[in-house]
Amino acid sequence: MSTGRLQSTPLSQLSQRLGSTLQSVFKLDPILLFFVTLIATIGVVAGYSAAEQSEAWVERSVVRLALGFGLMLVIAQIPQRWLFVVAPWLFAAVMLMLLAVWVVGDIGGGARRWLDLGVIRFQPAELMKVAMPMTIAWFLARRPLPPRLLDVAIVMFAIVVPVLLIARQPDLGSALLIMASGLFVLFFAGLSWWYLGGFLALAGAAMPVMWFFVMHAYQKDRVMMLLDPTSDPLGAGYHTIQSMIAIGSGGVWGKGWLQGTQSHLDFLPEGATDFILAVYAEEFGLAGLALLFVLYLAVIWRGLWIAEHAESVEGRLLAASISMTFMVYVLVNAGMVLGLLPVVGAPLPLLSYGGTALVTIMVGLGMLMSIRTQRSFLGHDR
Repeated sequence: MSTGRLQSTPLSQLSQRLGSTLQSVFKLDPILLFFVTLIATIGVVAGYSAAEQSEAWVERSVVRLALGFGLMLVIAQIPQRWLFVVAPWLFAAVMLMLLAVWVVGDIGGGARRWLDLGVIRFQPAELMKVAMPMTIAWFLARRPLPPRLLDVAIVMFAIVVPVLLIARQPDLGSALLIMASGLFVLFFAGLSWWYLGGFLALAGAAMPVMWFFVMHAYQKDRVMMLLDPTSDPLGAGYHTIQSMIAIGSGGVWGKGWLQGTQSHLDFLPEGATDFILAVYAEEFGLAGLALLFVLYLAVIWRGLWIAEHAESVEGRLLAASISMTFMVYVLVNAGMVLGLLPVVGAPLPLLSYGGTALVTIMVGLGMLMSIRTQRSFLGHDR
């Protein structure tokens, strides 16, 4: 028997060749693409059930995913140095859009969140989810790290202003996600624990101000329902109660695909959007949830791996922030569905049906691909 190196199997050779092609020609990270595709496939399967087996829904969902993956592919081709050239200009443009929403924005569902340009109607807050980490990474990479007090103050001002504008719309879920994306960049830049502790103390001191002067009545109701959703079972606590019933009734293995009762009998609202995790848990049980969260952890792990191996400071900061913000998306939605967090309208990445949130997530994933496969800002090859 030969003691030399074992020959690669045809399957492993094909896998290696495919991975090399994706990375060198299409500028895509094959490992990240694999996990993202699996989660998106689960989303279509779960959404088909949540949408009452509507073929039209599946067609629309597949079209949106195709456009999202196409957008991810396009963003991945952009050298990361151009991402940071554009970053401050994008941030300034989105800030102007947020101010325009404040003045002339469209109202829908009791919230002023949209800008209508005639040919397109969109939420500028979604663009800020991308512009915020890009701009702060661009800013901090050009200054001594760990950041000094003045730099921290400038960054905090850049975070707080858009967050307050978005919270006023009101869109508390987006405001929290945008704040998290900016703070993660600060954290990975080596922020002193003293600064972090001071920020947490200020945030705690600001809570009464937020409660009495910023938060709307329905937002306060959602916080109160977190403590006892049964106090208003047909009102503010309805979503949480029905979601927990759906998840609990799924047991370990679930009721089976298309066999869920809470969603099909219209007990569970927003089954295809914010509460799709409850539909999925009822039909696929704890085992299905475990699989889904393992896939999410794989995406987060790969994003952090890309951050660790990025050649530029700004690429490292941006990749880490995107990965951790993706984690916040998952945790906030899961906490909301499980009754551990207030209902804030945060979508579940790649599962919840929706256009603008999907675009934001795919742009972030595309930037991860760019950081992984393109030359660094300094111009060195891999």
